[in-house]
Amino acid sequence: MFPVHFLKTLLAALGLSVLVTACAEEKPAAKAQAVRLDPHLQVDSIVLGMGCFWGAEKRMSALPGVVDVESGYANGDVEGSYEAILAHERALRLGRSAKRNHAEVVKVTYDPAKTTLEAVLAGFWESHDPTQGDRQGNDEGSNYRSAIYTHSAAQQEVALKTRSTYQAALAQAGRGTITTEIAPLKAYYPAEDYHQDYLVKNPKGYCGLGGTGVKYPGTGASPATAQAAPRLDGKALVLDRQLVVFEAEDCAFCKQFKAEVLDHWQSPVPVVRTLNPNPPTGWTLEKGLFATPTIVLFEGGREVSRYTGYNGEQARFWKWLGFRLLTPDQQRIAFEQGTEMAFTGSHLDEKRPGWFVDPISGARLFRSDAKFNSGTGWPSFFSPAEGSVTLHVDNSHGMRRVEVRSASSGIHLGHVFDDGPPPTGKRYCINGNVLKFVPDGGQ
Repeated sequence: MFPVHFLKTLLAALGLSVLVTACAEEKPAAKAQAVRLDPHLQVDSIVLGMGCFWGAEKRMSALPGVVDVESGYANGDVEGSYEAILAHERALRLGRSAKRNHAEVVKVTYDPAKTTLEAVLAGFWESHDPTQGDRQGNDEGSNYRSAIYTHSAAQQEVALKTRSTYQAALAQAGRGTITTEIAPLKAYYPAEDYHQDYLVKNPKGYCGLGGTGVKYPGTGASPATAQAAPRLDGKALVLDRQLVVFEAEDCAFCKQFKAEVLDHWQSPVPVVRTLNPNPPTGWTLEKGLFATPTIVLFEGGREVSRYTGYNGEQARFWKWLGFRLLTPDQQRIAFEQGTEMAFTGSHLDEKRPGWFVDPISGARLFRSDAKFNSGTGWPSFFSPAEGSVTLHVDNSHGMRRVEVRSASSGIHLGHVFDDGPPPTGKRYCINGNVLKFVPDGGQ
């Protein structure tokens, strides 16, 4: 799940109460044994902890031979409800209890005639990062531990075998040590109804990445890796400064970010998309990824900043990027409604044919043939490019003015007055230091 501040926005949009983990009413612990969905179908089940169970349910449901996946809580010593689990995790952090908390889990029911337990567990290993201890991504706490809870000695044996197999694959890929708990199932509580099939009912809900990108050996590609892209080649990217957008299949927020930002990309920073959660070859991430989309800015092949999650907040994204691209003086103007001193800014005498553009988004703002000498000490224009700016009432400093902002990035540009020349009679008084000039022909 996302951090609280992001989750509030997400859940509010969905009309749900703000929750950080699962919600469930206490129910009697289910028996740790095979589940029979109908008299004619022989099935088996296993309980798996993979962090947030919304994405876990979606990932495991996609595996061939899986006939049902249910979200729940397992193997704790406390009441099996949301309130009890959340309160107990706080108590554990404060050292007020030694009792074990439940883990968020999914109960995976599968048809042995169509798949094997090893194949199910291969999907489990590939679909999350089992090396993170009591967390997955930004979800921290013992309730987010990676776990396999079995109902027989045979299941326990297969679980241990697959752990050894996957650990070898992780080691070869330079990844860490598996921390997954493998133990008999002692208690299980189904989660509340709205957690079941959550991402089916809420397609824009949080799912997260599909794991480490390391394939489980010997079983062929599972749905977790079948469509995974190869790692980006660092040598084919721009070493000085490069944006990489890490995405996931069926990620609604990724599609929204592409439609609202990437499809109109004009920023001077090159950008590339990938479905592989690993950094480009030869490059490094500061930490693992835990949600999609995650936009990472690399400089010199190293991560210098990242933007995680997107829900239509374009101005917030551009502000994040702007703090990496702009100087402190430019930031003061762009994000704090500052003003450069008259006759000190850039482009005051620029007369070449071309466009003045947003320095972050690269969007066109003013054409040079709309520029005139106002004598005020700031670049002045009688009209902007169509749809390039937005206007806002500004009552600061005891004055009533009309502020001009870039429509693409939302940055402050200046103000507009009614004392300009024909044909508009407007004077767009703009801070030159937050303009970038692009001459015609790129000269």
